[in-house]
Amino acid sequence: MPRWKALPEELDPQVREFATQLRRLVDKSGLSIAAVADRTGYSKTSWERYLNGRLLAPKGAIVALAEVTGTNPLHLTTMWELSERAWSRSEMRHDMTMEAIRITQARDALGEFGGDGPGASRPGPGAGPGTGPRPAASGGWHGPESPATPPRPPAASPAPPAPPAAPGRGRRRTAIFVTALVGALLVIAGAVLLTDLGGGGDDTAKVAESPSAKPSPTASELPPGVKCAGDDCTGEDPELMGCGGEFAETATTTKVGTAVVEVRYSETCGVAWARITEAAPGDTVEITSTQGDDQPQTGTVNADKDAYTPMLAVPSAAAAEACATLTTGVEGCTTAGG
Repeated sequence: MPRWKALPEELDPQVREFATQLRRLVDKSGLSIAAVADRTGYSKTSWERYLNGRLLAPKGAIVALAEVTGTNPLHLTTMWELSERAWSRSEMRHDMTMEAIRITQARDALGEFGGDGPGASRPGPGAGPGTGPRPAASGGWHGPESPATPPRPPAASPAPPAPPAAPGRGRRRTAIFVTALVGALLVIAGAVLLTDLGGGGDDTAKVAESPSAKPSPTASELPPGVKCAGDDCTGEDPELMGCGGEFAETATTTKVGTAVVEVRYSETCGVAWARITEAAPGDTVEITSTQGDDQPQTGTVNADKDAYTPMLAVPSAAAAEACATLTTGVEGCTTAGG
């Protein structure tokens, strides 16, 4: 049975070449994926994703792999930078495709209300301003009229009741309202985005924060590869969000039975998570905050004999506590703050 699965067909050629090179390094080293995970500090599950082309490895993982395999890190990081650009371009193309689909769906939805959808009527070629539908005095919509035709004088007899407005007018009003609403939302979203990027420039417009809360860095302040900070990271995978590897350290550790339980802390992201190793399938590990009401995050050990929890936002490493419950009934926790 082959050691490696076939790489996804839709993978960018640059990323494919990089993943293939990583596989060669692992094969040349003679290490198993579990051994690579143990020596680099990145989980076995993460390395399986990196080596199978499902996720681009963070730079920290590449540097660690170079050290483990005795490879020149300069060459490997250069290949990673090229692959990172190719990966970003692929994600951008995917986002643009999804945006085009959403725009098409929105246009079709507006067409159902009488807007410029597939069923809406449009003036023919060469039609001028005077040849399109024009509103009648009664409020209904009539077909083309000659611009030279003078309006009829009012009749001497009492005017008949005005006919009810044609259904098309209501649909056009609805379409105009929806279009205006969408435009307003886009303007608001743009203003919020500019504010987040520092375009507002008015400190008085910022929402007041608790003086005890540590402000989370903005996206522009985070190192390359780090995708979240603070509360935005809670419940997320530390490896996928770039908070592990070089941006994390073991704050506290303890033994629970035969298992090793650690509190992993990332000051860059302002989060902590729990990791358990040398455990048995079915053992669980949990991370809690001693200074907040956030729900604990839990991880369960599988056949790899290790596991880690999703992240939890904490003000400091001292506010995090990791606890393990083994299938043998043994329980234990790290000491918060030590």
